[in-house]
Amino acid sequence: MKRFIGFLIKEFYHIFRDRRTMLILFGMPIVQVLLFGYVLTNEIKNVRIAIVDHSRDEVTNKLTNKILSSGYFVLDSYLNSEKDIEKAFKRGQVNEVVIFEPDFSKKYNNDHLANIHIVADATDPNLANLIVNYTQGIVQEYVSADNVLMQQPLKMNTSFRMFFNEGLKSVYMFVPGIMTMILMLISAMMTSISIAREKELGTMEILLVSPLRPLQIIMGKVAPYFILSFINSVVILLLGVFVFDVPIQGNVVLLLAECMLFILLALTLGIFISTVAKSQQVAMMASMFGLMLPTILLSGFIYPIENMPAVLQFIANAMPPKWFNIILKNVMLKGTGFSFVWKETLVLVGMIVLFTGLSVKKFKVRLE
Repeated sequence: MKRFIGFLIKEFYHIFRDRRTMLILFGMPIVQVLLFGYVLTNEIKNVRIAIVDHSRDEVTNKLTNKILSSGYFVLDSYLNSEKDIEKAFKRGQVNEVVIFEPDFSKKYNNDHLANIHIVADATDPNLANLIVNYTQGIVQEYVSADNVLMQQPLKMNTSFRMFFNEGLKSVYMFVPGIMTMILMLISAMMTSISIAREKELGTMEILLVSPLRPLQIIMGKVAPYFILSFINSVVILLLGVFVFDVPIQGNVVLLLAECMLFILLALTLGIFISTVAKSQQVAMMASMFGLMLPTILLSGFIYPIENMPAVLQFIANAMPPKWFNIILKNVMLKGTGFSFVWKETLVLVGMIVLFTGLSVKKFKVRLE
């Protein structure tokens, strides 16, 4: 029994001395609980909205203030007319537009009936549905408070329209999101084990004595996976269009070019992981588990980034999938051109330059 206890104590010492084991045992659960706790929520907050107020009277002002004071919505702007709604949605400025009809106060107080029209960006159908329900709830609460002192009940009719996804099909959200996740994980994982494999198999020496420069070696590792991943993206798009009826409203050439750019980014990220990792197993673990959760949770694919704490929003901005997901939704579902996604494209280009530079630098260190 004493030998067993001694052996048990020795095993505890081994575990406590291994930082990676301690990180997995205690660090990963804490990170996952914090991530899921803050990200997984059915509530909305800080949703940007615009107002089209054809009346601009006392009642519309009160109702607007009530909507904004709820804590769920933030006023982005007042629009002049309904013609500006689509442009505001395409620019990604707002998620909802509330429209008050002319003579709103007069119709509400004299005729006891006024009309509100709600327009929501339904490229994320779950979020759009929540936003509309919250807005309708606030309007009904306002009317109920007024009806306490009225003999004849007051009414506000709220009608709504879903832009870009009239049927609220969830597949409109999942196809771009899944495409982002697949391209990121597969591309990064395949390249992350490439240089690590060379080191494990002992073939790195052949590359070291070759006349090829580090950048040439890296590009040689990336090129085959780039072609195969691009074929993957085309297959996913074809499945989305012909199997799930997801439309491609924008320019197909622009969409394919953005896909190539994101694939190149994922591949350079994988190469960077492979230059840092000491083995294929470490590289695969880093690319799989280090990228899967952030891609799902922090890309805006399923959960709105606006609902997250400021720290997670900052981290999400450093995640490549967030920017590619925005590009996909804009080009595929909203039909926007390059003028609407040039900022996101520039971010992806900057990340490619960053990870390529880091990979070359790390590779040079290993050459010494």
